[in-house]
Amino acid sequence: QSPEDDDRKVRRREKNRVAAQRSRKKQTQKADKLHEEYECLEQENTALRREIGKLTAELQQLSEALKEHEKMCPLLLCPMNFVPVPRPDPVAGCLPR
Repeated sequence: QSPEDDDRKVRRREKNRVAAQRSRKKQTQKADKLHEEYECLEQENTALRREIGKLTAELQQLSEALKEHEKMCPLLLCPMNFVPVPRPDPVAGCLPR
């Protein structure tokens, strides 16, 4: 082998080494970014689960309050309120004439 071939090999190896370093760095950055995204999604998921819990509790409380109100509501207890009242069809009001 000539010295030129040796130089070519050395340059090729160096170039390959640098390319491998770049590739590893890029993979690490991608993994770091995915980990950050995962952490953000976990935090958002926790906050949403907490919100679901609050809303479920509020729904339960309001449902109970409504049941208690229905027991003594004068409008619901009055026999006259059980007479059917014709109501306009909501779909018919949207259709062209």
